[in-house]
Amino acid sequence: MSLAELIEMTRLYANMSSHPSPNHSDLARLRERIRTVPNWPAPGVMFRDITPLLQDGESFGSAIAHLAQACADVSVDVVVGIEARGFIFGAALAHALNLGFVPMRKQGKLPFSSIAQPSVHEYGEAVLELHSDALKPGQRVMLVDDLIATGGTVLAAQKLIKRLDAQVTVVAALIDLPDLGGSGRLHDAGMDVRTLLAFDGH
Repeated sequence: MSLAELIEMTRLYANMSSHPSPNHSDLARLRERIRTVPNWPAPGVMFRDITPLLQDGESFGSAIAHLAQACADVSVDVVVGIEARGFIFGAALAHALNLGFVPMRKQGKLPFSSIAQPSVHEYGEAVLELHSDALKPGQRVMLVDDLIATGGTVLAAQKLIKRLDAQVTVVAALIDLPDLGGSGRLHDAGMDVRTLLAFDGH
């Protein structure tokens, strides 16, 4: 799939008033490109490795198009991607949808005045930061990461976005790990969560 075809597909999806779900064969092909690595980065963890999907241009393009399709009924002004893998999907979605992209970085990576928020995730703790001028009051945000696990990172990201008087209208991710309860916590916090694939376990 060419970049032009990807952009045209995602724009068509974004202009739909209603949208069908991705067909099972498309999702099955994407699932086949996700590699499971046992006991990494810690014992007992089943790490879902997206690099085989990224290495296959057709699969990567399909994932972006289907994520855009899944969010086609939501009004969005800007895309925020969470470091690090959220940058990959967030920037591609923003470009295809002709929207701006804002990187939400880990502490100490942003050069300008910034605001910070601690987060707790499945492997420990971190601090997320946004530039203080990254968002305008009232902007509607698509918040993007590669995977929803415990939900702690996304909850912290939502707090940062609210502090700039913007709002998260949709959370988009390729993968959900429902056994960790993160998507449920995000729903309880009032967030609309759209994912393409679910995997059992951690």
